[in-house]
Amino acid sequence: MTRSILSLALILGLGFALGGCSIADRLDKLGKQPSLSAIEDPTASAGYRPVSLPMPAPQPAVYAPNSLWKSGARTFFKDQRAHQIGDILTVKVSISDKAQIDNETKRNRTGSDNVGVGGVAAYPLKKILPASIATDELVSTDSAMSATGKGSVNRSEDLVTNVAGVVTQVLPNGNLVIEGRQEVRVNFEVRELIVAGIIRPEDIGSDNTIESNKIAEARIAYGGRGQITDVQQPRYGQQFLDVILPF
Repeated sequence: MTRSILSLALILGLGFALGGCSIADRLDKLGKQPSLSAIEDPTASAGYRPVSLPMPAPQPAVYAPNSLWKSGARTFFKDQRAHQIGDILTVKVSISDKAQIDNETKRNRTGSDNVGVGGVAAYPLKKILPASIATDELVSTDSAMSATGKGSVNRSEDLVTNVAGVVTQVLPNGNLVIEGRQEVRVNFEVRELIVAGIIRPEDIGSDNTIESNKIAEARIAYGGRGQITDVQQPRYGQQFLDVILPF
């Protein structure tokens, strides 16, 4: 009995300890906006497997030393597209997403097992077992399970805007890491837009713009802070109770 109580106390203590860590993390974020995850190297993630596809044969480079036109340039004198650290380009953010999903699952399972002994093998058992127990039904089990699940998702997002980004890094393969931040204050409310990710120089248009759907590892955040946002959020006391109350 004592060991059972100690085991139960240990399990409860462990549960409260794990729950306490989660509560502490959530309390530390009271009144703060959710943070975006940092851009990481995809090859360093668990379960990464490189992809191997057929590649075209390399084409020999063609040089024109006497030409006034720079190979690959979009303008006569210089390519105006962003290509080095500190250059600026415009990101056209266009997000239009809508999803509606309905899912319903039902599971049922029943089982019945009987184990018995008959004939000559049952004679010794009849001498041992009480007369009310038949040897042909020594063990009998019945089981039944039923589960029902139902869920639905209905969401819609639309965001169309432009934001200027700055090239912060040039990767060894030539791809560019960009980041842009835009803040607009109207009275006592600040609306901010954050865009970050990795792009290919080939995807930059001749007008030095790029579509948001061509950004790899894209991190796009649109929100605000100020009096309106503060009124829309629950008070700190209510958030505190939502974290610690178990029911």
